[in-house]
Amino acid sequence: MRKPILITMAASLGVLVACATAQDKSATPASESAIEQGKKLAFDRKKGNCLACHQIAGGTLPGDIGPPLVAMKARYPDKAKLREQIWDARKKNPHTIMPPFGAHRILTEKEIDLVTDFIYTL
Repeated sequence: MRKPILITMAASLGVLVACATAQDKSATPASESAIEQGKKLAFDRKKGNCLACHQIAGGTLPGDIGPPLVAMKARYPDKAKLREQIWDARKKNPHTIMPPFGAHRILTEKEIDLVTDFIYTL
């Protein structure tokens, strides 16, 4: 009689462990679009923090030190040039106050790609 109880308990434990470790894949950052991930980074006050200096549609408490981020495809027809600006704006303007996000490793290469993808949609 004890064997079936142990088997049932073991099966139940297995189901509980499987349920506890299963995650809703739709809620993970990896499944979010690159645009959404980039937006989160751009709005994150501890990462991209673009809102500290720029007005961005959908952002709260924007700064006004840098230009509003609008019409980015018209301003940067070559997306690679926008990425270079985010990576290190000092190349174009040595006196800029924009942090060199890539050169100072504030953001990783992947994070810069994601922020670029988002900013390019504005």
